[in-house]
Amino acid sequence: MSMEGRTCVITGSARGIGRGIAEHLGREGANVVINYRSSEGEAHDVVETIESAGGNAVVAQADVSDRDEVTHMREICHEAFGPADVLVNNAGITADEQFTEMTREEWDRVMDVNLGGMFNSTQEFFDDIWNAEDGRLINISSVVGKQGNFGQANYAAAKSGMFGFTRTIALELAQGGSTANCVAPGFTRTDMVEGVPDKVLDRIVAGIPLERLAEVEDIAAVVRFLASEESAYVTGEVIDVNGGMDL
Repeated sequence: MSMEGRTCVITGSARGIGRGIAEHLGREGANVVINYRSSEGEAHDVVETIESAGGNAVVAQADVSDRDEVTHMREICHEAFGPADVLVNNAGITADEQFTEMTREEWDRVMDVNLGGMFNSTQEFFDDIWNAEDGRLINISSVVGKQGNFGQANYAAAKSGMFGFTRTIALELAQGGSTANCVAPGFTRTDMVEGVPDKVLDRIVAGIPLERLAEVEDIAAVVRFLASEESAYVTGEVIDVNGGMDL
């Protein structure tokens, strides 16, 4: 499933799952646009990693909740590599709080980034994906969007909203022969999760049939398939990568 010559834009790709996806696609020969909001040093590290493996990558600073900045990200992509073949909407934030204590600002900020950012990026790159020979839109949601999670009403609502968005855009992109799919990772070994107390992590792992956290590569491998030409007949799907949590 070579990605040779395909141009991939991954939002929020300086760290965590986004970084793993970017490095994975870069190793497969893709031209990669590394998007970050504030982690500039980490973003350049990702570019170095990809280039040292023989790939091509550029950085594009943009807060995806700001439409003008997303427009600039598209301009950087076009200048460096031409139109995008693949857009991975990965950027997201949390602002956890029990619902009765959650502020409207915490609600709005999560919606603005997780859903608004997906809207902005998809609309900016829609024509690219539509016109690509094998255009791919891939949205990174979460198991929390299906199961909910205490203290994450805003995050769960946003991640659940990605499912309906994906299925609708899949119908619209199908007219041009391109696809849209969603990946819903379970608890994944990233800096954020590794900051969780051991006792809490033990309870999480106890509820996973495969008895381990996901590795970033587990998620990236599924994204790689969806980004490739081989996934041409898969669209409108939400693919769980969670170790069997909802079995």
